[in-house]
Amino acid sequence: MSLKNCYNFEDFRKLAKKKLPAPIFHYIDGGSDDESTLRRNTESFSECDLVPNILASVGKPDLSTTLFGRKIDMPIFLSPAAMQRLYHPDGDKASARAAEKFGTFYSMSSMGNNSIEEISNISSGPKLFQLYVHKDRSISDDLIERSRRSGFDAMCLTVDTLVAGNREKDHRTGFTTPPKLTIQSLLSFAMRPGWVFNYLTGKKFELSNVKKKTDKGTNIAKSVIEYINEQYDPAMGWKDAEYCAKKWNGPFALKGVMSVEDAKKAIDIGCTAIMVSNHGGRQLDGSRSPFDQVKAISDAVGDKLEIILDGGIRRGTHVLKAIAAGAKACSFGKMFLFSLAAGGQQGVEHLLKNMHDEINRNMVLMGCKNLKELNSSKLVYRTSNKIY
Repeated sequence: MSLKNCYNFEDFRKLAKKKLPAPIFHYIDGGSDDESTLRRNTESFSECDLVPNILASVGKPDLSTTLFGRKIDMPIFLSPAAMQRLYHPDGDKASARAAEKFGTFYSMSSMGNNSIEEISNISSGPKLFQLYVHKDRSISDDLIERSRRSGFDAMCLTVDTLVAGNREKDHRTGFTTPPKLTIQSLLSFAMRPGWVFNYLTGKKFELSNVKKKTDKGTNIAKSVIEYINEQYDPAMGWKDAEYCAKKWNGPFALKGVMSVEDAKKAIDIGCTAIMVSNHGGRQLDGSRSPFDQVKAISDAVGDKLEIILDGGIRRGTHVLKAIAAGAKACSFGKMFLFSLAAGGQQGVEHLLKNMHDEINRNMVLMGCKNLKELNSSKLVYRTSNKIY
């Protein structure tokens, strides 16, 4: 299979699996515990149907929207994702350039392999920085200040990863940052000589944004579960989130909101947006999917916050359903990481073009000239056959 023959999520996944050693592939692919939430994130979209209008004289639909104060060309963007150099030598740079080319947000993880400053220098497109609250608060403060100086447009604070979820595939494969050979993984690395060559001859693997504060994850190999449990503060509360929002003093989102109650609290502490997310099914297994929750949250606070659905997106029709249910935009991680592994910047661009074309085509088929016309009248939920 070649990149040009990648038409959907499964195609990118299959190509990535051929190129990546097993521990790295399964780090992207896996979820927590029994992975029921991971599966539910996508399955939930199948429980409602789109209702099109005909003869609407759509022509060329307007896919643009405004998010975090920036106009973007389509209502999707790349979720923050750690350690992208593991998937392709160009890592974060490839993702940032692809996002800029398609006029949408690139999101940078605190655990990125390129620095905040490097990404700022190579991309003038919309940029979002993802923050964790560390036990060492000086790390979080430093990341906020550097993001501001580097011209990032917005910040999101991830709030669903106070401790690491039970990611059993990572235990079995021995996945660490930086990667290290184990008895379990030796054969898998040996069978991917192209990945090994690129890793050994490329830029040193490091967590570029925190390396001056801690050697863990850069010079001291740690499993991601160990890193999270050692570095992030499990006692983080609403006062910490409010502190970060005020220190940033700009467009600010909480990533990991799943209840109406928490969405209302996000408004109270000064958030301008929320990302309805369960961390891609990698944290609390058995939790609701973002699509299960987005309508209730939108009904409660949609006129006060920008709502982003993060998780489970595989198709353009999923994006249309999310917007009709009350989201302003959608973000996705696994899908773009597979495309990055499949072909670097070209792979991510190929994915974004696929998604743009799917959304555009389905907007015409729906009879919608712009995103505002995608409202609750366009959805019927099968369980009750009631139009919401």
